Amino acid sequence: MVVFSMGDSALQVLPQLVDFIPEARLNLVIYYLRHEGVQEAFDLIKDLEPSTPQEYILKGVVNASVGQDAGSREHIKMAQQFFQLVGASASECDTIPGRQCMASCFFLLKQFEDVNIYLNSIKAYMYNDDDFNWNHGISLAQTGNFKAAEEALLLVQNEKYKAEYCYISWLARCYISNGQPRNSWELYLKMDTSNESFNLLQLIANDCYRMGQFLYAAKAFDVLERLDPDPEYWEGKRGACVGVFQQVVAGKQQREDLRDVLAMMRNTSNPQVEYMVRIIKKWCNENGVKIG
Repeated sequence: MVVFSMGDSALQVLPQLVDFIPEARLNLVIYYLRHEGVQEAFDLIKDLEPSTPQEYILKGVVNASVGQDAGSREHIKMAQQFFQLVGASASECDTIPGRQCMASCFFLLKQFEDVNIYLNSIKAYMYNDDDFNWNHGISLAQTGNFKAAEEALLLVQNEKYKAEYCYISWLARCYISNGQPRNSWELYLKMDTSNESFNLLQLIANDCYRMGQFLYAAKAFDVLERLDPDPEYWEGKRGACVGVFQQVVAGKQQREDLRDVLAMMRNTSNPQVEYMVRIIKKWCNENGVKIG
């Protein structure tokens, strides 16, 4: 009954059965994994000698979780081996779990082209699986397929997953690479002030600058500069503001964006600001642009 009630009462029922019913141990491990009890799951399964594909897979998942949480290369290597044993076996290589195992093995090895081959082969069967879409999205992004990566990441429904910095940062990178910097900026605006929001600002500033999306690069560098007076942030903002101005002059950016540029420039106390402001205002006056 515990299995069919989504784990309700698992801690009351399963512990007393683990020494008598093998499935009880496995189900309790799964319960712990789903409730962030990685160490408890590991303690339960570490001495289990696997004999079925399900047991090998569970050993792989637990070791991967421990390895990622603790930064343990030993556990990551063990997880790779468990996944490979299942995925390469004659009985499992053409099954969905078998292909997931090979994808997991290659994911841990950071061989993302191979990950995508295996995940693409079972994509049609996993459309509503949040874990699948999370892993597929990140793997696609790692290989530069940002359009497909964005589509996969947006399929994730689990609010807890969507609140994790790993998810937010990869989605932001996809938005920027797909020409949607405003969406990445909105991801930042929804975050509370923290080290993670600071890191996201740096990602937006640098990725937008690299992609020539200078307005949102300037916005991110402007906030960074106000949070930390590092001269590099002023240099980034200055370059991004000049980039916006050049795009406006070339007709590739809305003229109204110069109001934001001037406001951001004036947030900085630097001798170069007044010269740059004069140049922009002079062009605006000569070209009939009202900047307030």
